[in-house]
Amino acid sequence: MKLVWDKSGERLYETGVKMGVLYPQDAAGVYPLGVAWNGLSAVTESPSGAESNPIFADDGKYLDLQSAEQFGATVEAYTYPDDFGACDGTAEIGVGVTVGQQPRKPFGMAYRTILGNDTEGEAYGYKLHLIYGAKAAPSEKAYNTVNDSPEALTFSWALTTTPVPVPGFKPSAQLILDSTKVVAAKMQAIEDILYGTDGAPGVAPRLPLPSEIITMLAAG
Repeated sequence: MKLVWDKSGERLYETGVKMGVLYPQDAAGVYPLGVAWNGLSAVTESPSGAESNPIFADDGKYLDLQSAEQFGATVEAYTYPDDFGACDGTAEIGVGVTVGQQPRKPFGMAYRTILGNDTEGEAYGYKLHLIYGAKAAPSEKAYNTVNDSPEALTFSWALTTTPVPVPGFKPSAQLILDSTKVVAAKMQAIEDILYGTDGAPGVAPRLPLPSEIITMLAAG
């Protein structure tokens, strides 16, 4: 069949970032409790590595090795959850009093981006982005005087990650779930874990590891 470009319904685009969730990591390496991250304004994913390392033999290029790939990101927000303080190197020494330059706690994140097309627009679908084993580097904060063009302070953190095991694949620090391809019931079950549920009994939000998500997706 001959290729056709820009068919109706196939002109896809991705935009937006919302529904951010922070999952502090515990001593066992899991993410037992999530908190809503209000004011999330941007997540810039910055993979690195996978660089070419050519090897020569017999007067020619013998093979090409690639360096290990790493996942990093920059997170920008107008505010952050109180629980992020321990991830940002601060500790509470009294009610309303914090001290900086403390050990930085690793954490996980979840956020959603919009997947749109030419026929349904932004109602077409979305992607769930999950990040594991993240640590936030110190960042500058510029406090400016209030003037006739006021702007809210924007916080920014550079993230590095440590990959977690992914059964059947190399370790990774990122999973992406596409709502237009994952079975709706399974997508909803995963979101119920990520965001928690109301009712009796309610379920507290947590970040499942890739092995649990793979098991859920493979279930009949």
